[in-house]
Amino acid sequence: MHIILRSLLLLLIFFGVSTVNGTDLEEVYQVALVSDPALREANANRMASAEASPQARAALLPLITGFYSRGNGDSSGSNTFQQEVPPGSGNIQTVSSTFRTHVQDDTQWRLQVQQSVFRWDRIVGLKQAQKQVAQAEVDYQAAEQDLMVRVAEAYFNVLAAKDTLDAEVANKDATKRQLEQAEKRFEVGLIAITDVLEAQAAYDLSLATDIGARRFLSTAKESLREITGRYIDELKRPGNDLPLVNPDPANADEWVTQSLKNNLALNSTRLQADIAKDQVRINRSGHLPTIDFFASRTGFDRDANRSDQGGPFGPADSSNNSTNYSLQLNIPIYSGGNTSSIVRQSVYRHRAARERVERVARETERSTRDAYDAVVSQIARVRALRRAVESNEKALQASEAGFEVGTRTTVDVLDARQGLFRARTSYARTRYDYIVNVLRLKQAAGSLSDQDIAEVNSWLAR
Repeated sequence: MHIILRSLLLLLIFFGVSTVNGTDLEEVYQVALVSDPALREANANRMASAEASPQARAALLPLITGFYSRGNGDSSGSNTFQQEVPPGSGNIQTVSSTFRTHVQDDTQWRLQVQQSVFRWDRIVGLKQAQKQVAQAEVDYQAAEQDLMVRVAEAYFNVLAAKDTLDAEVANKDATKRQLEQAEKRFEVGLIAITDVLEAQAAYDLSLATDIGARRFLSTAKESLREITGRYIDELKRPGNDLPLVNPDPANADEWVTQSLKNNLALNSTRLQADIAKDQVRINRSGHLPTIDFFASRTGFDRDANRSDQGGPFGPADSSNNSTNYSLQLNIPIYSGGNTSSIVRQSVYRHRAARERVERVARETERSTRDAYDAVVSQIARVRALRRAVESNEKALQASEAGFEVGTRTTVDVLDARQGLFRARTSYARTRYDYIVNVLRLKQAAGSLSDQDIAEVNSWLAR
């Protein structure tokens, strides 16, 4: 029943029908799982790489080939030979005779079995293929984790863009009211024309920023559509009780240790270095001998009639069956330096693969520490911005009250209102960034999973 309901929900979202209270992160992620081209590409590559193992194993198994042919035809010709005529006379004469053969049924067949006895490249190739399959699986898991982070980033970018647009619309409406109020107060002589001009300038600026905010929201929605394949209008937001939890363990070095062990991108490069090392061994086998065993069975059967010197046809049937066994030893002696060149090339590629491991390891450590610091700092930033919102609300109330009694100017009110909108959007943006960096930290550590998406989803308002 649960699977049926989830499938129905995915169909509703996929075809553009939103749930009553909006679509949550887990629902968007489920749509992305079946719609994201990057993940489907990674899955196809994984399936293609999985074929490397049976192909390498096949090279070590017997190779059986068969041949069969059947036909008929006619042939004619002449024979020239010398003989003593009459016998015992000592007189040698050249004698020629003509013949014609009519083949009624000519059947030939061959069955051969070839088994490699010693081919070092194929032995190492099987181990290499197993590592290629393992690397493809790791790459696919990395693509899944990358999708989780990309979905979360696109999801919360849409929310952040919507927050910015809402703030700009509210600012535009408030600025318009401020302008209308300033014009009326100017008409009765309560304020100078300067206040009207400043309110007009603020309103004109709000119109421009409103346009930019709408463009930013459109871009954010396009980024989410790129992943899911559909526009999803209403998204659920984090609740007011969003838990702000420090990373566990609360030590960046421990997270780095875990990342250097389990990070999927790093493990993929390690497997690639091992594959490159195996390639060196495979190429060096070009200097080694190879041994193959051959067994074959051949058959020949001909049903024919033959006439000589234009006489009547007579039987000329023939048949033959033979069995052969052989052990073939091939020893490479000189290849013009090609084998040595290939070995050197593979050694350089293995060296490059080892350096890539080191580079990715350093990148992993940097990204892990950065994500850890981001989570910790954004917890403090969220709390600070929450207080900033409260302070700016009070400041705006005080400015508006002061403006009413003439102790504050229009500029003071506009600045206070701008400060409040900036604090609100920054507060919301920082909460989104905190969530995304929690996922990034787990991705760096190689532990990000569907359960983490479900946990983040539980933080959204119901």
